[in-house]
Amino acid sequence: MGNLSIWPSVTAHKLYYNAHVVIHGKLNDIVIQGVLNGDCIGVKDGPSAHKLGLDGYGDDEEDGYNLKPFEALYLMAINRMSVTLNKAPLGFDDLLEACQEEDPDILSKYLIYRDLRTRGYVAKDGFGFGMDFRVYDRGDFGVKGARFLVFGLNQGKRKGAREFCDTIDDITRMGKEPVVAVIESRGEIIYYKTNRITFENNKP
Repeated sequence: MGNLSIWPSVTAHKLYYNAHVVIHGKLNDIVIQGVLNGDCIGVKDGPSAHKLGLDGYGDDEEDGYNLKPFEALYLMAINRMSVTLNKAPLGFDDLLEACQEEDPDILSKYLIYRDLRTRGYVAKDGFGFGMDFRVYDRGDFGVKGARFLVFGLNQGKRKGAREFCDTIDDITRMGKEPVVAVIESRGEIIYYKTNRITFENNKP
């Protein structure tokens, strides 16, 4: 008989917990000013954008320096950013509601992103697997590529086994370590690392 492959073997993967928020330089001494523009939050101040970039927030794009909504929400939550729309200030709930019109999954993305950042990891937008993030090992951001590809699942939400396996296969082919982030009903995040296990023929 040939080899029998079983998908997936899921084991709990505990990411090292770091209680403080890692913000380098002087970003934690200032409040960044941002402007909501469609599905992104723009930062016009050059020095502020530079500090954000060093710490793994946002991207320098053709129309300026922009943050993803989950990044801006996180920075607002830790009192490091204020956001306006048509020159009117937005609160956290206002920004969340506005972003939900563009992305119904924004709250789940924010919860995962907040958890990763609070643990001290730099996380960037993923490769289109849904609620996914490229996550860098400590000290790797700006030096080498992301080690993990974390993708989220809401507790109780069904996902087909074949779709799940295909996602894991695609991430593995990219050279990333796939990690599933399960969002519990109270907003807590539990991480699972997935591995392929092959059972060899065990007959005498």
